[in-house]
Amino acid sequence: MIGGWTTNPTNYIGVVCKLRAFLVFSTRTIATWLMVLATTDRWLLSSMDAHRRQQSSLKNAKLWTAIIVILSVALYAQQLYCYEANLIDTPLKCYGKTIVCRYLTDLSLAIVTVSIPIFLMFVFGLLVISNVRQSQRRIRTLQLGSVGATTNRPVASNSENSAGKFRQKTEHSLLRMLFAQVILIGIFTLPLCLDKFYSSFSGDDGSPVVLAVNAFVYDLSILVYDISNGITFYVYTLCGGTVFRKALYDFIMSMKLKMRCH
Repeated sequence: MIGGWTTNPTNYIGVVCKLRAFLVFSTRTIATWLMVLATTDRWLLSSMDAHRRQQSSLKNAKLWTAIIVILSVALYAQQLYCYEANLIDTPLKCYGKTIVCRYLTDLSLAIVTVSIPIFLMFVFGLLVISNVRQSQRRIRTLQLGSVGATTNRPVASNSENSAGKFRQKTEHSLLRMLFAQVILIGIFTLPLCLDKFYSSFSGDDGSPVVLAVNAFVYDLSILVYDISNGITFYVYTLCGGTVFRKALYDFIMSMKLKMRCH
C-alpha cells in the first residue's frame, strides 16, 4: 500500500518480483477458498440430513485444505515465469511480461480467486440460513407435539441448559463472523475483479487521459483489495462476540505467562 511513496524492490529485482507475485496470488486464493470451505462446513453441520452432518469432520477438513493449497499453488506457479521487473507501459513495473501472461493472470484472479468463491459463499450462506430455519421449525413442531408429556419428563439441569445456550451463542457468533467477512470481501474485491475484466477485454486508444484514468482506477482497486486482506482480525473482534474475544484474551494471557516463565 505504500508502494507509491517509496522504492519497491519488486519493481527492479526480477527474483523478488516473481516470488512476491507467486506468494501474493497463491496465498490470497488459498485464504478465499478456505472461507468457501468454512461456509460449506457450516452448511453440512446445519443440515437436517445425518449423512451430510457426518461429512463435516476434521479428516475431510484436512483433506480439502490440502487440495485447496495444492491447486492454488499450481494455478499461480506460472507467475514464476510470467512476471518480470522493470517493465514499461504496464500498470505496474512488476507485471506479466506478455499479453498471454496478463490475460491468464487477470482472468485467474477475477474468476478463480474472486468471482467463484464469492458466489459459492453467498449460495452456501443462504443454504445455512435455510437449514437453520428448518431446524427451528422442526424444534417448534416437536415441542408443540410433546406438550402433554412434558410433566412426565425430568427437568434439565442448569448446567445442561447453560451448555445448550453457550453452543447456540457460539453458532450465532460464528455465523455472524462468516457473513460479515463474506460481505466485506465481496465489497472490497469486486472493483479489482471488474477492472481486470475491463483491462482484459477492452481496447486502449492510447490517449494520455485514458491511460491516466485506467492507471488511477487500477491503483485504487489494488489499494481497496489490499484492505480486504487486513480486515479479518477486525471482523472477528467486532462481529465474533465473546467467543473470539475470549479466545484472543486467553491467547494473550498465555503468551504473557510464557514470557514470565522464561
